[in-house]
Amino acid sequence: PYIIPADMLENPENLDITLKVNGEVRQQGNTKDMIFNIKQIVSHISGFMTLEPGDIIATGTPEGVSPIEPGDTVEITISGLGTLVNNVVKE
Repeated sequence: PYIIPADMLENPENLDITLKVNGEVRQQGNTKDMIFNIKQIVSHISGFMTLEPGDIIATGTPEGVSPIEPGDTVEITISGLGTLVNNVVKE
């Protein structure tokens, strides 16, 4: 997996997001529907901590939250960025 700089995206404020669990779509959303846009979030966080290259900011979740179990496969796709797949394990 890799992350690209925002300037490589046509419009980071309009990215489709799809989350699947075991191949079933559980969540769909778009960055344009976020309460605060990406620039506002980065600005706010930068006010109390230094963001470094490679930092990831978790911004919450679209509608459709449901439990996951060990053995599940979680796949998130963001248009223009790609897909990340993780297997759920019990700690």
